[in-house]
Amino acid sequence: MASQRSVRLSLKKPTYAVCVVGVEKLVDIRSDVPRGAKFFEVTGSSGVDLYVTFDSAHVTEPQGKSHWPLDADVDVVVYVKEASRILNDYKVKVSYYEHQEDSALGQGVLYLTGVDVSLDVDRERTGKVKRSRGDKKSWHWGPEGYGAILLVNCDRDLYSSGEPDHRNSTLSSLADLQDMSPMVLTCDGPDKLFDNHKLVLSVPYSDSKRAGVFCARGGNSFSNYKQVLGPQHLSYEVERQPGERAISFYVEGLAFPDADFLGLVSFSVSLVDTGTLPEAPLFTDTVTFRVAPWIMTPNTQAPLEVYVCRVEDLHGSNKAFLEDVANLALKANSEMVICPQVDNRNDRWIQDEIEFGYIEAPHKAFPVVFDSPRNRGLKDFAYKKILGPDFGFVTREISSGRISSLDSFGNLEVSPPVTVGGKEYPLGRILIGSSFPRSGGRRMSRVVFNFLKAQQVQAPVELYSDWLSVGHVDEFLSFVPTSDPKGFRLLLASPSACLKLFQEKREEGYGEAALFDDLKYRKKITINELLRDKTLRSNNHYVQSCIDWNREVLKRELGLKERDIIDIPQLFSLSASVATALFPDMVNMVVLGKYLGIPKPFGPIINGRCCLEEKVRSLLEPLGLRCIFIDDFLSYHELLGEVHCGTNVRRKPFSFKWWNMVP
Repeated sequence: MASQRSVRLSLKKPTYAVCVVGVEKLVDIRSDVPRGAKFFEVTGSSGVDLYVTFDSAHVTEPQGKSHWPLDADVDVVVYVKEASRILNDYKVKVSYYEHQEDSALGQGVLYLTGVDVSLDVDRERTGKVKRSRGDKKSWHWGPEGYGAILLVNCDRDLYSSGEPDHRNSTLSSLADLQDMSPMVLTCDGPDKLFDNHKLVLSVPYSDSKRAGVFCARGGNSFSNYKQVLGPQHLSYEVERQPGERAISFYVEGLAFPDADFLGLVSFSVSLVDTGTLPEAPLFTDTVTFRVAPWIMTPNTQAPLEVYVCRVEDLHGSNKAFLEDVANLALKANSEMVICPQVDNRNDRWIQDEIEFGYIEAPHKAFPVVFDSPRNRGLKDFAYKKILGPDFGFVTREISSGRISSLDSFGNLEVSPPVTVGGKEYPLGRILIGSSFPRSGGRRMSRVVFNFLKAQQVQAPVELYSDWLSVGHVDEFLSFVPTSDPKGFRLLLASPSACLKLFQEKREEGYGEAALFDDLKYRKKITINELLRDKTLRSNNHYVQSCIDWNREVLKRELGLKERDIIDIPQLFSLSASVATALFPDMVNMVVLGKYLGIPKPFGPIINGRCCLEEKVRSLLEPLGLRCIFIDDFLSYHELLGEVHCGTNVRRKPFSFKWWNMVP
């Protein structure tokens, strides 16, 4: 139990005090004592619990009619169990004695008015507010942890409202309340008590711009709900109505965790005595929320929607590509969403513009799209077309400096759940590409990286991707789901595997089979020519060394073994010391459950089949996967992207609750 300040007794007149239910009050029994008094006795009326604290090494607890010694280290503590029905209905009496057997020399009387004041939230994370006497100030991770959770109210429940709901200090609709976390103020006690006492709800200044509180006074329509705490309101004198015993509040998050915000916000309610100068708070109760993090979903999560852009420009139409993706989505039982040309302004790289994730609290969850700072043709798509009821939006803008290709979200992936050296990452780990350590190359902006890191639940891993022309991690890695205990495989682009495959085919007598044999608009390159090209082989040895460096980082940071990794044949070409895929990059695929939309590589045809496709099938289909090769050569590959770059997938959230992990 929390302790209030002590109350002094008087021999001349009764003392009156307010006692909050369940909160201890220390009674000062020595401030006014009869002359000659050496002992005391304390009694209380029904409804008052009292006990005496003492040092058992120096004081013996009285037995029978014996009394407590006044000159020893002895204190009296009282508390009430229920709120009073009328003022001063609880009584405590302290009697003073010179000797154990004498009559009392005098008495001090304390009249208490019990008031029940408690600020409560969903501390136990059940989705409902329950009354708690436990620790409400602290917030703890893990399955045995506790503490309330807050969603950033970043959806837009009314399209006519324009901005996300958390940017408005007014309530847009009653549906808006469902995105907020409940908070209940108990304020039971005699109505007359509140003639000279008030309840004040407050938020620290540093938290006021990160969370807001709404309360309905005067009715139940959404127009009656007012923001009582927030950026413009640091405190609120609660408008308690006569007989009102509980007041409901609704709390919304205004900001995600970030470099300058750990994600914790607190609110307090104080019972204030207005009859003193200055006004004195008699009791304060404080609760703490953690703002729910933004969470990415890996390829192993089931697909819900596949997004793709319709374009037609100097490079032609991507109509055939759309048809192939539509057929793939149909097989995977996923809805396909086409961003029309008027909304994408011929920006086809929807993977680079946005990343889908979600936020979750015990009472509610909804998807949130993270809009990258690249700001090309698709820059308004997420805000104008995706943001809506129960679909949130977040972005980070780069205020100064040049935006690099590494700020695009093809450079943002997340692993499936992994365990590393006994440390569990049940939501996986974010993977981003960067420059080589301690080099001066391109890096993801700190604004974006700090945001990702601050979410805590998917601890980011930096990889080396600056060796690529575009510089995105999706150019050399992907994850695919499997039905075995591991649950996934990491796919890595592999020049070594490709050169080995071509060497085997040459030894089998197929040296004149040619890359791009099925393409009219590209010059054919035979296997013999590829293997004789010393520059090409040297360049790909360099590329392989870059991928191998990442391979070791991924094994270390994701706890992987070699058996968890599959090498996908791929060759690259080098220009000005940066690499691009020589033929469509098969790792840059879209994963829809067991169906894989893989860039068609147009490899050498042997016995009527592309040997690259056959090799990939032999590696992946025994795992229960289905390889579907999509021609993206003109519409994406020649523009330095592939199937993954031209698609985006919203996936099913994790069943695991993020608050049950320990970051």
